[in-house]
Amino acid sequence: MPEGPSIVILKDALSHFKGKKVLEASGYAKINLLQLKGKKITAIKSWGKHLLICFKNFTIRIHLLLFGTYRINDRKTSNPTLRLSFEKDELNFYTCAVNIIDEPLDEVYDWEIDLLSDQWNAKKVMKQLKKVPGMLVCDALLNQDIFAGSGNIIKNEVLFRIHLHPLSKVGKLPLKKKKELILEARQYSFDFLAWKKAFVLKQHWLAHTRKTCPRCHIPFIKEYLGTTRRRSFFCSNCQFLYD
Repeated sequence: MPEGPSIVILKDALSHFKGKKVLEASGYAKINLLQLKGKKITAIKSWGKHLLICFKNFTIRIHLLLFGTYRINDRKTSNPTLRLSFEKDELNFYTCAVNIIDEPLDEVYDWEIDLLSDQWNAKKVMKQLKKVPGMLVCDALLNQDIFAGSGNIIKNEVLFRIHLHPLSKVGKLPLKKKKELILEARQYSFDFLAWKKAFVLKQHWLAHTRKTCPRCHIPFIKEYLGTTRRRSFFCSNCQFLYD
């Protein structure tokens, strides 16, 4: 599943579609495709893992889920979930969720919890985090109501960076450690973005999919933890458990 930084890269790649008129809309998405025909794109935005294609009175929300892909001026052999055709361009989305948002985006999204937003607010994130004292940190870092845009890579790398065991409970963390968790999630998201743009992201992974802890030089533990049951890679020696 693409994480927030990958969606920001997609948003930037689509920036030149702003101001272009949709001539045809097709695909098997369960939306009113006729609503899109003849409409001009007013903005391309992102929030967390959501790509937002904005029009005057509505927005297309695209979530790439686990296996979603896209093509710009290119096609796959499979049928698209949504195809937008313009005078000289074409945009295709595959195996994804597509919805129409009729409300103003500020009424739908809290930009202050989006890890890559200019409006990101550490105090707001702390407030959200304190609402879930019984939650495991491995689940909290995947919770889009706390860390919008965070995914499994960010989870594993952030926990390793701050020496925190994934089975630690949020409510057991000292305030200093909560602050460290919040700030590192933001910082790593920007590191992720820069490395992804440079095509060197995997080279910088310290924990995610790795077999050996680079600090302790012992085998990492790989387990499917928390309610999300996502893969966790962690060191039992240098990542401290707060339970």
